[in-house]
Amino acid sequence: MLYLVALLLHCLPLVMGQYDICKSWVTTDDGPSWEFYACQPKAMRMKGYVTVRVDPAGITCGDPPERFCTHENPYLCSDECDASNPDLAHPPKLMFDSEDDGLATYWQSVTWRRYPEPLLANITLSWNKSIELTDDIVITFEYGRPTIMMLEKSLDNGRTWHPYQYYADDCMEAFSMPARRVRDLSTTSANRVLCTEEYSRWAGSKKEKTVRFEVRDRFAIFAGPELKNMDNLYTRLESAKGLKDFFTVTDLRMRLLRPALGGTYVQRENLYKYFYAVSNIEVTGRCKCNLHANLCTFKEGSLQCECEHNTTGQDCGKCKKNFRSRSWRAGSYLPLPNGSPNACAAAGSAFGTVERPPNAAALGPTLKPPDPPENVRAAPKSKAGRTAHSAGKRHGKKPASSKSSKLIRLKPDSGPVAPIETYKDCECYGHSNRCSYIDFLNVVTCVSCKHNTRGQHCQHCRLGFYRNSSAELDDENVCIECNCNQIGSLHDRCNETGYCECKEGATGPKCDDCLPNYYWRQGCYPNVCDDELLLCQNGGTCYQNQRCICPVGFKGVLCQQSRCEADKKDCDGVPSTHSSVSAILLGVLALQLCGWVDL
Repeated sequence: MLYLVALLLHCLPLVMGQYDICKSWVTTDDGPSWEFYACQPKAMRMKGYVTVRVDPAGITCGDPPERFCTHENPYLCSDECDASNPDLAHPPKLMFDSEDDGLATYWQSVTWRRYPEPLLANITLSWNKSIELTDDIVITFEYGRPTIMMLEKSLDNGRTWHPYQYYADDCMEAFSMPARRVRDLSTTSANRVLCTEEYSRWAGSKKEKTVRFEVRDRFAIFAGPELKNMDNLYTRLESAKGLKDFFTVTDLRMRLLRPALGGTYVQRENLYKYFYAVSNIEVTGRCKCNLHANLCTFKEGSLQCECEHNTTGQDCGKCKKNFRSRSWRAGSYLPLPNGSPNACAAAGSAFGTVERPPNAAALGPTLKPPDPPENVRAAPKSKAGRTAHSAGKRHGKKPASSKSSKLIRLKPDSGPVAPIETYKDCECYGHSNRCSYIDFLNVVTCVSCKHNTRGQHCQHCRLGFYRNSSAELDDENVCIECNCNQIGSLHDRCNETGYCECKEGATGPKCDDCLPNYYWRQGCYPNVCDDELLLCQNGGTCYQNQRCICPVGFKGVLCQQSRCEADKKDCDGVPSTHSSVSAILLGVLALQLCGWVDL
């Protein structure tokens, strides 16, 4: 079980990156100490920790009870909202509940019965904690998406608000802004606030329900379409002014300004089909801990970082009392790949470490490292000075000795000056020269596996790679990139033989070919016509399996429809083949009778 937990640690989302371990207990010539790394909690769904507020007062339907209609059946108003009846009520909490058996439950506003007075509603989400967005915000509307809305954010628990994105079916009319798409932004404008028309035009309530704030598309500007170049994203987050704060919020607010109209103008004779209904809001992110914690827990009604690096506070935003020899600083993603912890330090300690003072007991539990598992064997004391993962990995140099990276612990009840027991390196098959004991998981695991490997012992391949069957586990080329065709495959992962999972119609190991009866056009599409099963009719010819070229007088996918039958105008304006031949023969006969043609 512990092995699976350790494996899970290396299978977190891409946005986790390598910043998953805060510190390792190491030995140096001067004694034991912690070595710190920049770290951050894993991403998670945040709706389980949110509080929601809907205003103005009375905007939620049901008090008094009222009937409402739908755009599909605008005059069949058989639905009812009644706050006093649990089966008919639509309170705000239903935006975050689990929808069992596929039954949609949703918050609903009053209808637009007071038109032309605007129907306005605000939905405010609060976490009482800074969080960093790691994936798209997705809002699901029932009965149609708003034609005009705004998304706002706060960085100070709702004291001030800033626009995040505008949504409208006509951006110029609603906000005097040209419509833009996130995927058209550049590296210098990735944090621009824009207006989009992509999620506001009427497409039928049963087809298009979601409104997005596209976080991943903004990440992709730096990390590429599949978010493979995360190092570049982390570098930009650290170096581009305001970019990190752009993805940070304490509160979100949706301002609903005009409901779905059903693709038409407002029909005053039936105002009961205009309202807002939200069935789900998904916000994925991580606690902002300033790169000083890799755990975040829910305590006393709010999220709290489990601070490392001698920091404290809800966001690890200050130094502990006895570690203020220099000003507090947030951790940094740079230099890659492990960043800088910028740990708080006690007076006289070395940068980035908590060295052992003359009286070790003065630090209490801070100095005492966790006990390694029982199956870790003892080894001779290292003589290489600072351990290999401190001197080698983090500075790009080879370690002085392959056995210099050690796990250590103090013997129990040994007093302030305790002898040190060292433990053999964890086995990483040559893909890492660093290993660490993770106290809260009680496992020993390799750190920063190279050569596209992952796992507790670097024995598995990273997602997007597969095992080279002709190479041994310690070979640098043990993992081969899947290289799935981005258009033909469902994702960039493959199975253990290197075969990618293909979209419908695609085939081949890399999904870069099409099955029979499909043709390739930036993806595989079913043949419209061919020479065997789908013949073009009425003399039509098949063009590259994509369409039938129809003769004069016929139309349709397979030229199966006569223009004369389909449209009277076509019959009058475009003569059929038979009528054209008849007209020509009659003309020739007339000319012959007049002596103008000698046949």
